[in-house]
Amino acid sequence: MRRVDRQSFNNSDGGAAADASERKSMAMKTVQGGLSAAGSRFALVVSRFNDFIVSRLVEGAVDALTRTGAEEANLCIVKVPGSFEIPLVAKRLAESGKWDAIICLGVAIRGETPHFDYVAGEASKGIAACALQTGMPIIYGLVTAESAEQAMDRAGLKMGNKGFDAAMAAVEMVNLLKVLGK
Repeated sequence: MRRVDRQSFNNSDGGAAADASERKSMAMKTVQGGLSAAGSRFALVVSRFNDFIVSRLVEGAVDALTRTGAEEANLCIVKVPGSFEIPLVAKRLAESGKWDAIICLGVAIRGETPHFDYVAGEASKGIAACALQTGMPIIYGLVTAESAEQAMDRAGLKMGNKGFDAAMAAVEMVNLLKVLGK
């Protein structure tokens, strides 16, 4: 990057006297993934606990994937008992080599005991660790909320659908890793 001292900055050209070749070498490159799921394979690891809300997240995720070109034959939903069990199954699926991304969906609602903190915290850490260990996009789509009403809002009522958002992140990450040379 070109160093600009106070005197050259105060010149009448505002310090923009860099020659064309210097400006060209300073051009910033942006790399990002596209939003086409065509030909990609996705596994959804889905908690059965709080299914009345989680099912809405699954609907949102499948909607996002099919809208972006994924074929239903390239999607697999794996149900686990609760959010705490998601990381183990996500890691097993990632290590199988059958999937381009794993989308983790679940809902944890705070109760009157610290159970929520342990489940939400460990599920979150486990999902992140799986992604780093396997090098595969393992997307966090867990809703953690203070109440069932808040969770419903994040599952398609007032605040969009976090399942949809997680699936879009998965599609983008699959394509980004392809660009970066996965």
